[in-house]
Amino acid sequence: MEALLHHHHHLHLHPHSLIFRTPSLSLHSVSRMSSSLALSQSQLSLPLSNRHLGSPANGLRRARSLGLRNLERSRVSMSVSVGSQQAADDALFLDYKPSCAFLFPGQGAQAVGMGKDAQDVPAAAELYRKANDILGFDLLDVCIGGPKEKLDSTVISQPAIYVTSLAAVEVLRARDGGQQIIDSVDVTCGLSLGEYTALAFAGAFSFEDGLKLVKLRGEAMQEAADAAKSAMVSVIGLDSDKVQQLCDAANAEVDEANKVQIANYLCPGNYAVSGGVKGVEAVEAKAKSFKARMTVRLAVAGAFHTSFMEPAVSRLETALNLTEIRTPRIPVISNVDASPHADPDTIKKILARQVTSPVQWETTIKTLLTKGLKKGYELGPGKVIAGIVKRMDKSSDIENIGA
Repeated sequence: MEALLHHHHHLHLHPHSLIFRTPSLSLHSVSRMSSSLALSQSQLSLPLSNRHLGSPANGLRRARSLGLRNLERSRVSMSVSVGSQQAADDALFLDYKPSCAFLFPGQGAQAVGMGKDAQDVPAAAELYRKANDILGFDLLDVCIGGPKEKLDSTVISQPAIYVTSLAAVEVLRARDGGQQIIDSVDVTCGLSLGEYTALAFAGAFSFEDGLKLVKLRGEAMQEAADAAKSAMVSVIGLDSDKVQQLCDAANAEVDEANKVQIANYLCPGNYAVSGGVKGVEAVEAKAKSFKARMTVRLAVAGAFHTSFMEPAVSRLETALNLTEIRTPRIPVISNVDASPHADPDTIKKILARQVTSPVQWETTIKTLLTKGLKKGYELGPGKVIAGIVKRMDKSSDIENIGA
């Protein structure tokens, strides 16, 4: 869903559902995104608790300070943890050349009624039946009938979007020429939660194992949000450097517990800031003086993709280490560093870090377009990702496949 909003504060929206068509913002401002591409240490470095400062994580911390180029080399030497099928050269996909991409949505794309079309395709309907057994409740009933407040909750929306997005793959497969399209996909990625969907599509783990992880992820993120007062706000109409300056100005006025940071780099002119409630309020108060077009408070449980989600990390790490993860059959671009990873152990570490790390979606899409992507498909509910891609390149060829 694309939003054209004119109100200033406290509109109840989700972080990935804000795509603005703003005349005052250049649709070709991709060339000014060098600051995002050269991911700074401050953007990538986040507090890591002592429990995961073993040698692999230390390798990541050191690599972070060296920049993304050296990050890849550092990761290749990481040890393999329990549950991984094999060690792989993590740089296997580094020189990928994309032509056809599957893109999967994140939280905020859900809408009552989703999943209805999937019931006409037996393989897609079967995914909902499998999901009911794993989740312990009737997911399809909530997807089709709501209520909206229930579907919008973190613990429901994450599994609902994961299942509906993979059901959309089956809807496409059942169409004339659909299998050929699926076979032609040579890169995939997903926004936040959608990274799990992309990994499942790429065969890194089973549908069932992915759903168990997503269920736990939603629960752990909700619990972390309940533990501290935090919030998210979208800042519209500024480049990422200006938004960072706005965050710095807000942080100068609040205590450590209320600090804010950029959490979602969505596309030029659209960045989500996460942090303590007082810090978020300071961002809203100062936004106009930084020439922001508007701020929009997001209807999410808390400060996703920041250190506020730290309590969720250990639960995710434990579950990931008990999950069999294989090298994906095609590149899956990570939200954490906008790079594809091949080593199962590295994928586990990246997924655990993802909930406390900024989402580098702008860089991901920019890289796909720069590398020559010819065709993209957004699979699942909503049209958020198509809006972002079109915003970055009006001529891009992207199609929505719903379920």
